[in-house]
Amino acid sequence: MNRIYLGLAIHNHQPVGNFSWVFEQAYQQAYLPMLQSLERHPAIRLSLHYSGCLYDWLEGAHPDFLSRLARLVDRGQVEIIGGAYYEPILPAIPDADKMGQIAKMDMFIRRRFGVTPSGFWLAERVWEPHLAKVLAEAGVEWTLIDDGAFRSVGLKENDLFGYYITEEQGWRVKLFPIIKLLRYAIPWRKVSEVVGYLKEQALADDNRIAVLGDDGEKFGVWPGTYKLCWQEGWIEEFFTELEANQEWLCTVPLGAYVSKFPPLGRVYLPCASYDEMMEWSLPAIDSWQYSNLKKQLEAEGREDVRRYMYCGLWRNFLVKYPEVNRMYWKMLTVHRKVHRAHALSTVDCGLEELWKSQCNCPYWHGIFGGIYLTDIRATTYRHLIQAENKADEVIRRQRRWFQRRQRRGWLEWRKIDFDGDGAEELLVESDVFSFYVSLVEGGSIFEWDLRSFSFNLLSTMTRKAEAYHFALTEASRVEPTQSGAGVRSIHDLIRIKDKAVAESLVYDKYPRSSLLEHFFTRDVSIEEFARGCFEEKGDFVGQSFDAMVTAHGGNIQIELRREGKLWVGDKAASFTVRKQIRHKCGEPVLQISYHLENTSSCDVDLVFGSEWNMNLLGAGHNRQAYFSVPDLHFDGYLDYWGELDGVSRMVVGNRHLGFDLEVQVSPSVWLWHFPVESASNSEGGVEKLYQASCFVFRLPLSLSPGETCRLSITWRACSSDKPLD
Repeated sequence: MNRIYLGLAIHNHQPVGNFSWVFEQAYQQAYLPMLQSLERHPAIRLSLHYSGCLYDWLEGAHPDFLSRLARLVDRGQVEIIGGAYYEPILPAIPDADKMGQIAKMDMFIRRRFGVTPSGFWLAERVWEPHLAKVLAEAGVEWTLIDDGAFRSVGLKENDLFGYYITEEQGWRVKLFPIIKLLRYAIPWRKVSEVVGYLKEQALADDNRIAVLGDDGEKFGVWPGTYKLCWQEGWIEEFFTELEANQEWLCTVPLGAYVSKFPPLGRVYLPCASYDEMMEWSLPAIDSWQYSNLKKQLEAEGREDVRRYMYCGLWRNFLVKYPEVNRMYWKMLTVHRKVHRAHALSTVDCGLEELWKSQCNCPYWHGIFGGIYLTDIRATTYRHLIQAENKADEVIRRQRRWFQRRQRRGWLEWRKIDFDGDGAEELLVESDVFSFYVSLVEGGSIFEWDLRSFSFNLLSTMTRKAEAYHFALTEASRVEPTQSGAGVRSIHDLIRIKDKAVAESLVYDKYPRSSLLEHFFTRDVSIEEFARGCFEEKGDFVGQSFDAMVTAHGGNIQIELRREGKLWVGDKAASFTVRKQIRHKCGEPVLQISYHLENTSSCDVDLVFGSEWNMNLLGAGHNRQAYFSVPDLHFDGYLDYWGELDGVSRMVVGNRHLGFDLEVQVSPSVWLWHFPVESASNSEGGVEKLYQASCFVFRLPLSLSPGETCRLSITWRACSSDKPLD
């Protein structure tokens, strides 16, 4: 009789820092129903992976779930797959953290389930060839990789029903191909079609296995799937059908299969992930064109051509999104500090916080989520800053011991290529603040950490084109949020949640950092500025500044200078911008002083604007996040639009985060404030998503040749009132 094995590997994960209600919703709609279904169908054997982030939540919120899961493990129905505890993209983190996170997961699984995992779940299934050595050294026997990588080296459809051995420097690991057809069929095609496909692949006297490896959230959390999988009973029907056909269709945990059957051969694979991830990593227009070309070839039945299309690389997200890249380099910087501290002391050096910051979710963006989620970005930086604080305390304590002296505050600075772009940045670190200055991007501040609050004020996001934006203008590709046309895979679905998005796509011409200088005419409106559809009269934004640093006794002064030009009528007039940043250790104050000088021979009559972009989690009229102008009796939300005249003092803050920023401006200015919102995709559809609040301090300039103007902006951080109920 013909027979085939079916290997089901289901991966369950929620990001570090995700809202508790999201965890609970996923639990009720996907994780719990799947567990209950497995309890009803004891003949269904499969492999399950849960990230450490999810294990931590389950232990606190639903410990009974883990006890029930342990019973399924005890009776041999469920195999637990290991992984790196906080679900990092494994090639993106240092080897010491790879090994540490793998060991932490193995320890948890042994403690909670009494078994040692032989398999490994790769976060986002990102594979690079050197991982074979790392995994083998960590005791991993097998893992799963999407079949596109196997096809790209010449394997055919018939070669994908088993596992292969690969190696790095003689260290071997076994690789299962994940069948893409099954990923797209389960649970969106009829059960009879799925079983029919498996029957077509069954052979007499053969031990072939078809493997599905995919997210557990697709069984209840993705749009339309709760109704499909549980209310309409797709999973119940599927498991019942599998049980009814056990004589030729046998479900098996992947570890059990590896222990029983030999490999199909050897293989060496390129860098890989699932097909969609590779596509998303491309620049927006290339991603859009590549996706359309694949669909066209598939519609034409040109698999002979389609099978050779293998494009993209996960690491390109570090190029595509500067915000991802800087978060990545911050993580590497903190890693070095933490491991240095760990070598000096046995106390808590921030290792757990570092590992939490390596959770993959904000380090990429696909059809939804990722780097665009402000709360996830903020959480990642919170863990990075907490880890850095702990490591710095250990390092500085050791240094003070050797120097035999005590200092209450401290301040250090350095000039290095922080983000790997070939240009040096200025990094200033003290006991109260850390702030990083890009000299080639307008002398701007791109990170500003309030260390005692573990918060990066400048965790913002530049508005840029995404592949799914092109779909917004193609009616044939768009589905309404509520569709009666059946359930489709989330990878195929472009939905509009907010119809205004298609009409208001805005792309920034420069990174959304702070301490940016603009010059524009008096008739430019706030709407024109916010959309970037005005004429920049100066060449200062995004251009290089010279820097001179003076530091002594815990004080630092950075003078940034650019001798640039202003366009006055049809003339290019020379103009100099000097800006000073001053900070003293122990004091939560950042002082900014502008010295603007008309060095030309013509009059200048323009408006100067100092732009600051800050993310204080002000989306959705968040009552905890606010700003006020006391002298004008103004109070508003951080995602309000508005213009205020005669502003010399304002306060921005977030009660939940526990801090305020008081701003003193001299002379008084005209203030623009508005939310920076991207057009981003989510499980609910394409919508506007808050990324930051923009504040522009506007000062009219009427300068004759040789005349100067000054502007002072002083920021002071302090604790705020308790959160509102």
